[in-house]
Amino acid sequence: MLMTRSHLSDATLRKLPAGTKIPAYDRGRIAPGIVHLGVGAFHRAHQAAYVDECLAAGETDWGITGVSLRSPDTRDALSPQDGLYTLAIRSSGEEELCVIGSIQSMLVAPENPSAVLAALTDPRTRIVTLTITEKAYLRAAGGGLDAAHPDIIHDLANPQMPRTAHGFLAEALARRLAAGTPPFTVLCCDNLPANGATLHRLLTEFAKLRDARSATAGDTRNADHIANEVAFPSSMVDRIVPATTDADRARIAGELGVDDAWPVMTEPFRQWVVEDNFSAGRPDWEKFGVTMVGDVGPFEDMKLRLLNGAHSGIAYLGLLSGHATVDRAFADPAIRQFVDGLWTEAIPTLPEDAGLDTATYTAELAERFSNTALAHRTAQIANDGSQKLPQRIIASAIECLEAGTEFVHLTLVVAAWIAAYAARGKTLPENHFTDPLDAALTALLDQQLPANETVTAVFDLAGFARDHAERQTLIELTAVHLVHLRRDGPTLAFAALGI
Repeated sequence: MLMTRSHLSDATLRKLPAGTKIPAYDRGRIAPGIVHLGVGAFHRAHQAAYVDECLAAGETDWGITGVSLRSPDTRDALSPQDGLYTLAIRSSGEEELCVIGSIQSMLVAPENPSAVLAALTDPRTRIVTLTITEKAYLRAAGGGLDAAHPDIIHDLANPQMPRTAHGFLAEALARRLAAGTPPFTVLCCDNLPANGATLHRLLTEFAKLRDARSATAGDTRNADHIANEVAFPSSMVDRIVPATTDADRARIAGELGVDDAWPVMTEPFRQWVVEDNFSAGRPDWEKFGVTMVGDVGPFEDMKLRLLNGAHSGIAYLGLLSGHATVDRAFADPAIRQFVDGLWTEAIPTLPEDAGLDTATYTAELAERFSNTALAHRTAQIANDGSQKLPQRIIASAIECLEAGTEFVHLTLVVAAWIAAYAARGKTLPENHFTDPLDAALTALLDQQLPANETVTAVFDLAGFARDHAERQTLIELTAVHLVHLRRDGPTLAFAALGI
């Protein structure tokens, strides 16, 4: 007779094997204080883990209400588990299992937008955090709000039934203002340049459009409230979180003796740098390793250009070289040497007077990229290149141009993105990775235009270096790499760099 294994839950916590870290607090006494939009694996490996430590230290009014803006998958996995899940912290030699209990409840916005708005307007909610990915901020090519996006149009016409983060935040803040409830702090945790300021600007733009369409058109009270009275601290987040596989689920179930529908894999390293600008209080995050600062910018640039920029290069060149994971790609001597060259070009673009220790940081990155236990897929990192490359690569390249310093590795990343995208459905699986510009990119690259024409059209489509005086130089440098990649893949491209 087959025995049915029980699943992770409050009822099974005390039955877990010795050595498994479990919540060191009474979950029934936790009050909600944070609403998180975009409950994916990264949030559960990063912010939720930090909050779990705060709850264990007695800060019991910072429980998390998780909101999925699209899919019910995370809710469906975690709700039967009372919101619990396993965080597997993996290095090349060992694995530590921690059960995280900071997520109290889960909501799915498309199913019940009213419940999401109720959580956002609850006076106990004092912070709203977001990890919704770069594309969900719905920016136009010039950086402003894409007012023509169908979801923005919907939210402006249906303010009480939002689809977007902008719609939910604006409606909730308007309701709190009308009720005399102080605003919550909006803490962006996505990889956007100056992410707090960027979201502040986008949400203010949205609120102005919303006010103009309201029954009291001309009353800018809500937009002015968001512009002048709501705090939007910037933050920089860093932790590598590979996608969970069925093999991961099976392994962890075997170790715990209970099923976990969605454990999260991560590395030992974690970093969170936060601008200390909160209008309604915050947890004492600094007690648990969070760096509270006045200016996040230098830390953000270092992470975007050295970690994320290298990750993009490893992903696209790794895919073109047949490497499925970061550790395998980074073990390729040519890619390893390429990353060193990329760092050599990017480091001088960082501020010299910000106290950044780039030598230690890149040494840590090399160790992290070599972690064989993570199996971080290059295809996962390759997603959404049109949204990621401007801040990871293009920004560094522009600063090199303006400083008159040579660079060749940075533009190879852009060319490798184009070449890898063109290879989908040919030498790479068709759905290996995606992009918000998928249909237009595919149609363009299927034309197989000459390299310079291809790169020019891609830059136009993605808005890379729009209106910059040296844009044509970037195009020409990228096109040279694309010629090499088309002729003989990364081998010739690396050879041209002396690798």
